[in-house]
Amino acid sequence: MDYNSNRKKMPLPEYGRNLQNMVDHIMTIEDRDERNRAARTIVDIMGNMYPYLRDINDFKHKLWDHLAIMSDFQLDIDYPYEPPRRETFNEPPARIPYSTGRIKKRHYGKILEELIDKASVYDAGDEKENLIKLIANHMKKSYLSWNKDAVDDEKIYEDLEILSKGTIKRSDLGLTETKELLHTKPRKKQSTQSNRGQKKHRR
Repeated sequence: MDYNSNRKKMPLPEYGRNLQNMVDHIMTIEDRDERNRAARTIVDIMGNMYPYLRDINDFKHKLWDHLAIMSDFQLDIDYPYEPPRRETFNEPPARIPYSTGRIKKRHYGKILEELIDKASVYDAGDEKENLIKLIANHMKKSYLSWNKDAVDDEKIYEDLEILSKGTIKRSDLGLTETKELLHTKPRKKQSTQSNRGQKKHRR
């Protein structure tokens, strides 16, 4: 029997063996115009296999790239787009530039430190005070996510001053109560059937 495991490995198996056979066949067509027509037909078939992807940007471009890949980059046709190069797929992925900036207090995170830097240069006024209060409440919530015990507001004010390099000093912002930040979800009500059973039992 002709098992798939004995056949040539497909570069893009999601299109199936039959479509791969079509690509292999058009590579044997000698007439260039006929080969171009056959390639356009195959690309249309590929698009019909995944109609829900038609709204994706450069959908047609992707299909022509896939055709090039399925032909092992050897199909000589008039591509409507610049075909990909084999070397592109042999290049190692670009190195991700991880941030090396030091975070003073990791339980608050880097973004919060940046928010504090922004708030410290705000002009004095209600907008600045409201922003500082929002930041302080978020600090308290973040602190409690690491330490479920109660936290004194004084600790938040102290950390706020440290993170702002002494530019923000507050002692009474009226922060949200700890119990409100640690509130638990209310219990689900018992089902109607269960309530009826309890009433029947009481009778």
